[in-house]
Amino acid sequence: MKEINSNKIPISNKIHDITLSQYHSGNNDGIINFIFDTLPTGILILNRKIDIVYSNKQASLFLSRFEIPEEIPSVGMRIFNALDRDKFQELFPGEIIIIKKFEGSPSNWLFRFAIPVKSQPIIVLYIIEDKISNKLNVNEIRQQYRLTRREADIIRRLLDGLKNVEISKELEIMEQTVKDHLSNIYQKMGVENRFDLIRSLVSPSHIQEHI
Repeated sequence: MKEINSNKIPISNKIHDITLSQYHSGNNDGIINFIFDTLPTGILILNRKIDIVYSNKQASLFLSRFEIPEEIPSVGMRIFNALDRDKFQELFPGEIIIIKKFEGSPSNWLFRFAIPVKSQPIIVLYIIEDKISNKLNVNEIRQQYRLTRREADIIRRLLDGLKNVEISKELEIMEQTVKDHLSNIYQKMGVENRFDLIRSLVSPSHIQEHI
């Protein structure tokens, strides 16, 4: 007799009622936009002139803080040139990734190029932040200090170098609300300021082991 996996999520029959044509209809543009805007990765689409023709929410937040690295336009032009000469696979045989560090951010940033060779000539640029907060067990910290989920959200972004105004934009709350949350966090964790909070959070006891 086969064992039944009780952890398996049952698939609703309603899913099968949605045909592919219905999914791609205009009625679902809102769903697609929601998915792109809630992705933790920034997405930019560049045309032949290396103009930005699309950016999702995370990419827009990045652009509000930093400039596109100067290597991006140069690599982009080389990619289009290779496509025009039908030599893309020959000249770019592997993944195309640029890693950068920006002043004011403790993270490394990865820029990954994706090129739909058989489609119209565009470049999809994925912007990925190697966040310090990903190295911390924030859920454990939240439980230890009885923080709310929103306070944990603030802590993650604080660790990643965001200022109060940038945190408010990303979480879509007022800047004063961010300050109020920080005051509550300081009180719960027994620290007096932002510097002491970060120093406490990055202590070895909070850092997760990454193999």
